[in-house]
Amino acid sequence: MTPAVPQPQDPQASDSPETAGPPAKVGDPRQAASVRPLSAKGIRTRARLIDAAKTVFERDGFLEARIADIAQTAKIALGTFYHYFDSKEEIFREVARAQEELLTAPTEHSAAGSDSVWERIRRSNRRYLERYRDEAAIIGVIEQVSRYDPPVNEARMATMKHYVTRAERAIIRMQKEGAADHRLDPSFAADALGAMTARFAELWLVQNFRDYDFDEAVEQLTILWANALGVRPEPPRS
Repeated sequence: MTPAVPQPQDPQASDSPETAGPPAKVGDPRQAASVRPLSAKGIRTRARLIDAAKTVFERDGFLEARIADIAQTAKIALGTFYHYFDSKEEIFREVARAQEELLTAPTEHSAAGSDSVWERIRRSNRRYLERYRDEAAIIGVIEQVSRYDPPVNEARMATMKHYVTRAERAIIRMQKEGAADHRLDPSFAADALGAMTARFAELWLVQNFRDYDFDEAVEQLTILWANALGVRPEPPRS
């Protein structure tokens, strides 16, 4: 058991529960609210705990992270943590879920009808690598935990499913346009190329296997995708 340590008091959160009811389940706070509704202050406190947990997990990893450190980082009393989460595992799953949603969030950019196939592939690769790079520290911890925690692995697989489903639709579109090899099975191609991209990002941005220039990494992945799909060579860019 983690020894109790003095914790700074949260001026906006007391040690009393925000509302009565059973503990909230892991998942979307809006779903948890149906079990144990939170006040506006409770929602803010819960969000602070999740942000603090992300900071601690990035710094210490999952095994070394302590609930006491999460509470201290969030600037709340240790006992308040247990009004929102039952365990370190539960709050980590919330952090992982939020991170996976960030990886698959839509962008403000809307593809122009005049964009070439090469530009569409390049933009998709850049977006994925940018998001992975910006959150590589916590993604590395999530990758480790996903190997033995089914709920975290499920969140990872949901992200992969989202990514390859989007890629599959893009490949079907390319085939209809006559831009991609019609012999390819879109699902097979999306799964294989998506796995390649995800593993490359992990090796590079999490495990530091090699040091690449970011723009060159985007370009090389784009060439690999285009060649694998049988896309005609790109005209010289002005």
